[in-house]
Amino acid sequence: MNVAATAADLKPEADQGTVRFTVEGAVAHLVFDRPSARNAMTWRMYEELAGACARIAADPSIRVAVLRGAGGKAFVAGTDIEQFRAFSSGQDGIAYEEKVEHYVSRLENLAIPTIAVVEGWAVGGGMALANACDFRLATPGARFGVPIARTLGNCLSASNVQRLVATLGASVVKRMLLLAETPKAEELPAGYVTIVPPEELAARLADITTRLVSHAPITLAVTKEMLRRLAHDPHAPDADLVRRTYGSADFREGVDAFLAKRPPQWRGE
Repeated sequence: MNVAATAADLKPEADQGTVRFTVEGAVAHLVFDRPSARNAMTWRMYEELAGACARIAADPSIRVAVLRGAGGKAFVAGTDIEQFRAFSSGQDGIAYEEKVEHYVSRLENLAIPTIAVVEGWAVGGGMALANACDFRLATPGARFGVPIARTLGNCLSASNVQRLVATLGASVVKRMLLLAETPKAEELPAGYVTIVPPEELAARLADITTRLVSHAPITLAVTKEMLRRLAHDPHAPDADLVRRTYGSADFREGVDAFLAKRPPQWRGE
């Protein structure tokens, strides 16, 4: 499937936004930068997100990715609604959901840990992106949800509903989708999001990224892949993942370092 934005998708006269990508040491930073529209995603931004994910996957020196929205008022407030004006049939909805699935899965399938920093709103497509991350930090009062039953009247794909149910549980997802509630971070299930005062956000984020960077990258990658497989099949095969881990130089380094009582030097090999 060709998911690249077409000329019709992009309106040159409009603010198409961007996804800024930078790397500091072993940490990649992705910033959804369209504050004039609460960082609502355009196809250009989705393509830039996919490009950033490709760069991360190709660079073994990157150990963690942090995603956040520009402006401090929203992570991502959904997909730009203007892009729906061109829809003329249900088939357009099929194509749209396939596009969204492509972009969300690119993020979800990254082998490194991902952290969503949510200030303000994470709704619609923003909820899907934050939910696809491994960890979520949020400032007090941040809102999460998919209120499409009282806004656009569209629906989510089965894969995106499944992702939400896996992390939040069916009862919470029903309240989000059927009642169109956008609960605050404080109202979400324990463990789903860590609430951090704005003045402590930078320090908490630095602490988490430092801890993750210091951990064995193959262990993290294999664990993420096992969790992904088990979400679809409780009897998913794991021999390849176990073999990769125990056959790695990092495993031998871990054993040697533990017995020598010194910090391990992970190489991701």
